[in-house]
Amino acid sequence: MGIKRHSESAGIAVVTVDYPPVNAIPSDGWFTLADEIRAAGRDPQTRVVVLRAENRGFNAGVDIKEIQRKPGHQALIDANHGCFEAFGAVYDCPVPVITAVQGFCLGGGIGLVGNSDIIIASEDATFGLPEVDRGALGAATHLSRLVPQHLMRALFFTASTATAQQLHHFGSVLKVVPREELDAAALEVAKDIAAKDGRVIRAAKRALNGIDLQDVHRSYRFEQGFTFELNLSGASDEIRERFDDDLAAQKDKN
Repeated sequence: MGIKRHSESAGIAVVTVDYPPVNAIPSDGWFTLADEIRAAGRDPQTRVVVLRAENRGFNAGVDIKEIQRKPGHQALIDANHGCFEAFGAVYDCPVPVITAVQGFCLGGGIGLVGNSDIIIASEDATFGLPEVDRGALGAATHLSRLVPQHLMRALFFTASTATAQQLHHFGSVLKVVPREELDAAALEVAKDIAAKDGRVIRAAKRALNGIDLQDVHRSYRFEQGFTFELNLSGASDEIRERFDDDLAAQKDKN
């Protein structure tokens, strides 16, 4: 359990997220994820990084239960800083990052995927930000890199999800494949990149980041300020308590 990194073949580093059952990542896990991606990028032999996950879905965001268990706001601060580091590590990685997404990709998962360079998704993959239902904000910066602006707003306000097929239609997902073919499809693209000259690939990554219209670091940090504000006002606690009560009531019905 945790974050694992290994070399798949020449030039390809694979980073795996494994926090069963749903990959809700604790605060220290986000920092570890950032460290592993940075370490992979620092290796001069690496030409491409594949970010993948075990378990039911790619990512369920931050571990909200960890935040609720700890008194005060330090857990929230740690989670937000961890997400900022992990999202930034993906974006700033000196080589391209391919994300292989299965099942649900929610909250912090959108930050990882939205900042990656290439997305391969399974047929059952869905993408969304349930933040407004959890008393938080954030990662609209990254969702806006996946879908057009008005759809991003609709998804954000309603806490709805988009399918892999929709994102493929918009061009943000490169391939949609059966779940059992996901890793192979991601590695196929990775091998194509790894066959290139590493010096050119690294220069290309810097160049593409340099011409981005949006500063993703500053934009995401701006969003985080509203999450802190909602928590300080007490609104977030009230919303999370209602959410927990609704879950408990649903379990009783079943």
